[in-house]
Amino acid sequence: MSTIKSEYDVVILGAGHNGLYLVSLFPEKIIRDLGLNLELRRRAMASFTPYVNQGHHGGLLLSNLDEDVGRRSMFELTGNDKEFDQMTRFYNLSRVFAAHVWDTMLQPLVAKEELRRRFDVDDASREAWRSLVEEPLGVSIERYLQSDLVRGLVFTDAKVGIFTHPHDRSLVQNRCFLYHLIGNKTGEWKVPVGGMGAVAAELERAARKAGAEILTNVDLRALNVTGKPRSVEFGVNGKRETVEARFLLVNFGRNVLAKFTGRLFQPDRTDEGSVFKMNMLLRRLPKLKAKKYPATEAFCGTFHSDEGYEQMNASYDEASGGRLPEKTPCEIYCHTLTDDSILAPELREQGFHTMTLFGLDAPWSLFVRDNETMRRQAEGKFLASINQWLEEPLEDCLAIARDGSRCIESKSPVDIEDALGMYHGNIFHDAPTFPFAETKGQIGKWGVETEYENVFLCGSSALRGGAVSGIPGHNAAMKVLSAATQS
Repeated sequence: MSTIKSEYDVVILGAGHNGLYLVSLFPEKIIRDLGLNLELRRRAMASFTPYVNQGHHGGLLLSNLDEDVGRRSMFELTGNDKEFDQMTRFYNLSRVFAAHVWDTMLQPLVAKEELRRRFDVDDASREAWRSLVEEPLGVSIERYLQSDLVRGLVFTDAKVGIFTHPHDRSLVQNRCFLYHLIGNKTGEWKVPVGGMGAVAAELERAARKAGAEILTNVDLRALNVTGKPRSVEFGVNGKRETVEARFLLVNFGRNVLAKFTGRLFQPDRTDEGSVFKMNMLLRRLPKLKAKKYPATEAFCGTFHSDEGYEQMNASYDEASGGRLPEKTPCEIYCHTLTDDSILAPELREQGFHTMTLFGLDAPWSLFVRDNETMRRQAEGKFLASINQWLEEPLEDCLAIARDGSRCIESKSPVDIEDALGMYHGNIFHDAPTFPFAETKGQIGKWGVETEYENVFLCGSSALRGGAVSGIPGHNAAMKVLSAATQS
């Protein structure tokens, strides 16, 4: 941008907060409306969960393309067909819920009771509402499923990124579960071809085409959110600049907004982040002890480790007591098995792959006193968790950088907060919310409003925000259009 004007109709502060492939949750309407040229590719496998049964290494393999693959694999685990049928019934709860709710995500908020009435049409809908909104998620998991491994598998979607347990009375686990399972009415996670770089490039192209001016490497200095118009003071290219805005849109957390407005940020206990993230570049995929399954199948979907139901209850209790769990639940993803275009051609030819690990029950409070020491200990424990299922240590498969270091990067919640300002390392900015108004004052609102006139949230801190769904951005735009016509 060559010239910075002194006044703008809309100024948007902040950029995308992470590269999670949850961009697959982009509502199709948003993609169509913006004219985005994005290919979201299905993962052939949904998940692989290794286990040991009577000294034999096996694995529960669930496919996105062939239901019989999962049914046969479940039979090997349980010795019956009932658990697979029960798992299907359990997941149908979220599909029924999504059918009633998904389209409302791009509309103003309605009261909880009004939304509940929309479910009062048949037994399946009423069961979905009861199981996912009214009672702790652990109740329905234990009602539908008997296998500890399967119970744990389905509960992981309720605790990735947050610190919770199945019977948490706050129901934050229910809210997190819904975030993961209702996207586009299916909840299926897809991989953006070209990676998040392709997504960012398309969003940039669409924004510039619409006339937006984009300024990066900006140091935000001060906000005046009470003046008319509002103003933003920032530094760029060594110069101090100030611009005025009729509307100010905030794409960072409420905690950061509070800092710049001089207000006290009052978080809820459920806002604490709980994630240990590891990025790796591998020279090759490791072989599994469960020799029946090739690595290309096992790592194609979500690979679960130490995520049994009772195991995660134990790890939650240990972390709550201020101890790094003895067994650390985690899951890994290898998206280059679905789309290897993010790798250089020579790396593809040599069989290189990227791998990402998400560790659970790793709350901010565990790391804040001695982050360096705890990060090293956690990295070792999470690698050990994965290695127990492999014929060779994952470390032996890591690529080596030019300086001789291993291609592995680990981030604790403290690191995430320090680098990105996310409150206590919460990848959702704060606790996920239900898709309805929880107070009278929220009814009819877009969920992006702040206490300041014409200052709106357009990122994950908005109600129904979280991850990179695009929903709060759409809803903030609708709020701006509505406010502009009324003033």
